[in-house]
Formats: sequence, C-alpha cells, structure tokens
Amino acid sequence: MNLNNIAQSYHDEDSARAFLEAQRWPKGEVGCPKCGEVGRSYRLQPKKNGDTHVRKGVWKCGACRKQFTVTVGTIFEDSHIPLNKWLMAIHLLCSSKKGMSAHQLHRMLGVQYKSAWFMAHRIRYAMAELNLPLLTGTVEVDETYVGGKQVYGPHGLRKNKITKAPVVSLVERGGKVRSFHKEMVTGKTLKQVVHDNVAKNAHVMTNNHPGYGGLKKDFKHSVIRHSWKVYARKEGDVLISTNTIEGYFSILKRGINGVYHHVRKHNLHRYLSEFDFRYNSRDLKDGERSLLAIRKVTGKRLKYRDSSKPV
Repeated sequence: MNLNNIAQSYHDEDSARAFLEAQRWPKGEVGCPKCGEVGRSYRLQPKKNGDTHVRKGVWKCGACRKQFTVTVGTIFEDSHIPLNKWLMAIHLLCSSKKGMSAHQLHRMLGVQYKSAWFMAHRIRYAMAELNLPLLTGTVEVDETYVGGKQVYGPHGLRKNKITKAPVVSLVERGGKVRSFHKEMVTGKTLKQVVHDNVAKNAHVMTNNHPGYGGLKKDFKHSVIRHSWKVYARKEGDVLISTNTIEGYFSILKRGINGVYHHVRKHNLHRYLSEFDFRYNSRDLKDGERSLLAIRKVTGKRLKYRDSSKPV
C-alpha cells in the first residue's frame, strides 16, 4: 500500500469496501459482529424483478438473522465518509513520522475540519495497544512535559503557571515503547507505572529523579545522573543511559509542538497511542504499517461525544 496505489486501486467506496472485507475476513469466513457466528452469513442481493432494494455491501447472518456490513463493530461504523477516504487518512497518519494535523487531512481529503479531527481520533483509538505483556530485558524509563507553555516571571519560572502535561514513557531496548499521561509526576505515580508495566527480572534504567527511589527493592535499577551532566556510562558490557527514551521524546515533542501545536490534556492519551504505534512498527514499511493499523480497527468504536469530553 502507498498513497498512489490507494488512489488508483481504491478510488471509490465499492473497491475500498471489498478491500476491507478481505482484510477483516481474510479466509472468506464472514463472522457476524452481532452474535459472533462464523461462516453462516451471506451477502444480500436485490431480486431480479427490481422490487427489492438492497444497499451495497450488506450481509445477513443465518443464525441471528441480523443484517450488517463490514464497517459494523469497527471505527468506521456510522460514518458517512467514503471508505476510500478512510484508507487515505489511515495511510497518511501511518506514514507521517511526526503525525498529520486535522487541518491538513481536511484539505487533502476534502472533508470538513470537524470530520477530519474525529477521523484522526478514531484512527488513534484503533492504534492503541491493549493488554500488552510486561516489558523485559533493559527498560529505560523517563518523564517529560509536552504541549502548553511555561510562564516566566521576574524571578524565573512561576510553578503555578505551568500548563504543560506530564508524560511517563517506558521503552524496552530494541523493542516497544508505551506512554502514559499523568496528572502529576510523583514517586507514587512513577513507581506505579514501572510496577504495572515491567517484569521483575528486567534491568530498569532511569535518571536521578527522586521519584524513582526505592525501585531497587523489586528491580535491578541503575541510575544515570543528568544533574551531574553525565548521560551515559559503562558498567562492564552494559551501557547505562536513557538515550533511547530521550530519542523517542524528541520525535514526540517535534510532533506535538510542530504539527499539532495544541493538544488538550484529556485527548493526550490518544496522541500518545499514535506516536507509540508508529515507533513500535518502525521496522515496517509505510504500507505494511498502514495494513497493520487497518487490521486493528475491528472491535473498537469511538463516538464523538466520547472523544470530546474529558476522561
């Protein structure tokens, strides 16, 4: 998949629907999203005399007798935007290293800005990783602040005017990253994130933030003291640093500051899902990453009122 291929091969809704059906039901065994029965559904066809009108792409389950389409039970459900535009939007978000703003999607796809914004949030919701295994091996943990702004007064930073949002991320060297938005960065929240996401036999590496104190009780914990301007050191054959997670943060901040500009705190977790997904599939080509995202759309439904309200 690439943008040129999508534009040529899936230029209308019918061809895009056939493509999605092949991705959702690759073995041809159609599963009913209503009752879960597999292999008993059949495509509805209009009668030859023309008395009965049937919408394109409608299936009927032989078990529960309910009708459905390939979009039911996916992020595309109840959307009036053509499926070929959805495919383009997914590819654009998957192939843009630092993301793509809703304004850019609105201009490129020819949809309203509000629709483009909601499309992007639905795609990010599909990208979200659920029920992930614990991180193992060498795991770097760090915190950063994104979005918002810091207000400086005559005597320096006014702490009560910080509007940036805290983000805590963990990365397994050579593996995957996962990120979390926290209201406050404290010893309790930092240690809770580590305990919830890291296996006990992992080697945890952090900076010298006091909130990480006490991790040695449960993990092998190495500290790199950034306050001493030390950013890497060797202990035998092991490199002690948090440079991997710092590299991830550089991409995240360039995307938030340079592409999205302003991110509401109650939506930040969706943007983190987007950046985590692209980082975790960094070894794939853009087309393969787009296919991976398309295969994750099933079983996820996001309504507009849920994407607009604080969580």
